[in-house]
Amino acid sequence: MHVIIPVAGYGTRLRPHTYSKPKPLVQVAGNTVLGHILEQLKQTDVTEITFIVGYLGEQVQSYVSQHYPEFTVNYVEQVNRKGQAHAIWLARELVDEPVLIIFSDTISDADLATLPQIVHDGVIYARQVEDPRRFGVVVTDGENLIQRFVEKPEHFVSDQAVIGIYYLKDHAALFAAIERLMAEDIQTKGEYFLADALQLMIEAGKQLEARTVDVWEDCGTPDALLQTNRYMLEAGGAATPYENGEDVVIVPPVHIAPGVKISNAVVGPYVSLAEGCEVHNAILRDTIVDSEATIMDTMLSESLIGHGAVVRGRYRQLNVGDSSVVDFG
Repeated sequence: MHVIIPVAGYGTRLRPHTYSKPKPLVQVAGNTVLGHILEQLKQTDVTEITFIVGYLGEQVQSYVSQHYPEFTVNYVEQVNRKGQAHAIWLARELVDEPVLIIFSDTISDADLATLPQIVHDGVIYARQVEDPRRFGVVVTDGENLIQRFVEKPEHFVSDQAVIGIYYLKDHAALFAAIERLMAEDIQTKGEYFLADALQLMIEAGKQLEARTVDVWEDCGTPDALLQTNRYMLEAGGAATPYENGEDVVIVPPVHIAPGVKISNAVVGPYVSLAEGCEVHNAILRDTIVDSEATIMDTMLSESLIGHGAVVRGRYRQLNVGDSSVVDFG
């Protein structure tokens, strides 16, 4: 199985953090978003991974080579951003087997290990949502076979939102559908959407199965990232070398990386501290702190603190990007 992971987006909804790092490398629950996806792929029959890179793509390459050298990987640059389908199409010359497409801003409990045994032509993962107008949705028949894809419907047609994981047995049919999509200039809101290419595959007779998931956590906005952090820590992502002591109180669930320095502090619940952080004379809850950051003489809640940032001062709610210095003293 060949995996394609598009990581070329700017991640504008997560600025200022994504000014200096790609969105998939943002921290959540003791790993990067991309790291959580790659950990999940370790449990599958993956032969090769192709990353579609763009803005700050060299950071993705450095991260994967350092932390996941066991994977065979390729990198293809999407110079002209023409949409999801165009990004996938750029990998066409590298793929010669069934393909799994995973968009890198969500984390789910999708069972990927059983995909090679499916009887239909593909699987599209979906989850029931309250407001389907924000998502691409699928309309299915009584046997969960997809009849139609609808991107961000203005009126109700289905509450089964596509979560961004797609498995297609026939890679050639997928790329042929994308080529037709672009040749006929079938666009949605000015872009070539993968859903439109998959609709062409259905119209050509392919049977795509909708498979639902129980867990779908978004990482695309600050609020969503903090919610995902809370969920993953509660679900077993918590780890810490610290125990409650004379000057340190840990309120689980938290994730504290090895080597973090803490003194005279209360940490938790729902706090993630990456490698090299320092926390002194502080109270933290519901906060993600990236590597090498320093938090001193302050109280933080519902905050995102970037790599190498320094925060000092009174109780605040912050969204601080990489290498920033915030001093309320």
